[in-house]
Amino acid sequence: MDFTPTEDQAAARDLAARIFGDLSTHDRLSAAGTGSDAALWKALCSAGLVAAVTDVGLLGLVLLLEEQGRTTAQVPFAASCVYGLLAVAAHGSPEQRERLLPGIGDGSVVVSGALPAQGGVRAGARGGLSGTAPAVPWLRDATHVLVADDRRLLWLVRTADARCEPVELTAPWSAGRLTLDGTPAERLGGDHDGAGHERAGHERVDHDRIDHDLIDNDRIDQVYADVVATARTAFAGLQAGVCAGSLARAVAHTNTREQFGRPLAAKQAVQLRAADAYMDTEAIRLTAYEAAWRRDEGLPYAAQALTAAWWASEAGQRVVHTGQHLHGGAGADLEHPVHRHFLWGRQLDAYLGCGSEVLQELGELIAYGEVEK
Repeated sequence: MDFTPTEDQAAARDLAARIFGDLSTHDRLSAAGTGSDAALWKALCSAGLVAAVTDVGLLGLVLLLEEQGRTTAQVPFAASCVYGLLAVAAHGSPEQRERLLPGIGDGSVVVSGALPAQGGVRAGARGGLSGTAPAVPWLRDATHVLVADDRRLLWLVRTADARCEPVELTAPWSAGRLTLDGTPAERLGGDHDGAGHERAGHERVDHDRIDHDLIDNDRIDQVYADVVATARTAFAGLQAGVCAGSLARAVAHTNTREQFGRPLAAKQAVQLRAADAYMDTEAIRLTAYEAAWRRDEGLPYAAQALTAAWWASEAGQRVVHTGQHLHGGAGADLEHPVHRHFLWGRQLDAYLGCGSEVLQELGELIAYGEVEK
């Protein structure tokens, strides 16, 4: 394994760090409230950072998301890259790639994801998708949503065709409730396996013509598993950045805040707490790097993605709690920058799945001998 960034990955990371550092400031975040920063999103897309993900790979995306996490920048970067750019590039039909990838790259098409599958969305007998996804991150910014139905088939739905109602999550992720009622959709990957019929020009699926006996279930499971593992890895990278940002603020605070004539950082208890948080942050980062590197190299990475998700969930919430606690009373101020890291860390903990659930899935993967080297 070699996690050393390539020249392109390092250049993209450094450019992202500059843009996030310049534009994702405390004042701008406060002004944005729970919404997204449209100007920042435009700057990232104009700089080519979204489109660059197809070249720098998942490891490159993890590096970019670390920089977003450091500043808790309110843009749909992770969602649109994972559920849009990488999913379509890896599993979309040639027509879908040609039609969607340019728009995703320039930001005119934003994709969110109603994943993992909860069994609440079904392909109706008379056509269209029906069901509800109660909380979809960045739905208010999205033009499309990647939806998993109860059979783990993946569909692209235009938000203009669905009912989208705003909901508030722990973190300000512009989330929404997605309601589908016979909503037209297109299969990710198109009709190459006999699972549906695409109408020319509109790429809508006629569900009456779906013959589920013809569906390649192994391939469906592989596509679904790859998208979910990619998402877990990417959001673990985002959590690494959130934790790094929280810890950096805590270190700065404890080095300048004095108690009884000495900096708080001189106290052994503070040093030990910060050291534990640093080790946790490094564990999140390195496990995310490993999973991303393996995907880019074409190696199995489901177990590594689950490992990264477990660290991001379990260790992530420990780190953001530490960051808040080391700020003392200031950490409880809802307007303090470190409180945003706390909210993002807790949201990512919930989004990745609580640690015990992730650990159970990893254990089952190992127990059934499905872990490949």
